[in-house]
Amino acid sequence: MEVDTGEESFLCQVCGFTFSKELDLQKHMCIHNEDNSQKSNLKKSMSSGQKTFSCTFCESSFSAKCNLRRHELTHTGEKLYSCEICESSFSQKSTLKRHMHIHTGEKAFSCEICGSSFSQKSNLKVHLHMHSGEKPFSCEICGSSFSLQSILKVHMHTHTGDKPFSCEVCGSSFSQQSHLKGHMRVHTGEKPFSCEVCGSSFAQKSHLKGHMRIHTGEKPFSCEICGASFSHKLSLKGHMHVHTGQKPFSCEVCGSSFSQQSHLKDHIRIHTGEKPFYCEICGSSFSHKLSLKVHMHTHTGEVGDFHLMRKDLL
Repeated sequence: MEVDTGEESFLCQVCGFTFSKELDLQKHMCIHNEDNSQKSNLKKSMSSGQKTFSCTFCESSFSAKCNLRRHELTHTGEKLYSCEICESSFSQKSTLKRHMHIHTGEKAFSCEICGSSFSQKSNLKVHLHMHSGEKPFSCEICGSSFSLQSILKVHMHTHTGDKPFSCEVCGSSFSQQSHLKGHMRVHTGEKPFSCEVCGSSFAQKSHLKGHMRIHTGEKPFSCEICGASFSHKLSLKGHMHVHTGQKPFSCEVCGSSFSQQSHLKDHIRIHTGEKPFYCEICGSSFSHKLSLKVHMHTHTGEVGDFHLMRKDLL
């Protein structure tokens, strides 16, 4: 395969391949020299099953010298096969062939179940785990299993506490690169995930998923004590304080404590005087949303359940 680069090239007289360096041609010629001199011996050793060629680095042995040579490249790190497009180099010709799919866009390996196609056979094999539900990679600490070894590797950070991905802006660190990527939107203000119902946008896909429950009315998180259900896991966690009596959120001004952070936030307005909730009819402002709701009854004439006002705001 000849590529005209305008530079001096070295031609293989056997197969026609050209190389930009004479050293690369010399390395390449080993393939042909080996094929010619070892052909008869290779045929004999293959038929007999003998493995007469031993690796000088480990205890592996091979029936063909060419296979031994390929194997020893894994020890030496030598990379004889180079990509003429991006100059990446590989120790195996087959690896170079697979790499070329990146440039050609060829996806020769197709899933017989859903039709998805892949450039690498290994990627197809991983994809098939989605259909089979197979999770061959297990955590030795907690027993969780995963379809990909890379996911298991990320999971291990939860046990080690390792957070190798750091934000260059604020220094926050994360166990997963995807978490860092999501965190960066705090700094950039990017909100790529949009609600198709109301148009609200979010920085995190999980936030959009939680928001959608407002429209669907879905409440998948249930209290095992009283059966109350919630659209968000955090809301359930806050609700549990009702049963335990725990009030972990304390006011730094007066010392009052609350079972939920949102209640503390409402309470703080007593000290700050902030009244962010406005009546669109008369312009009156209130520190709490519930107070505004009660006030609206004066305009509508509706009789409200005033006794339901939260005592823990005070």
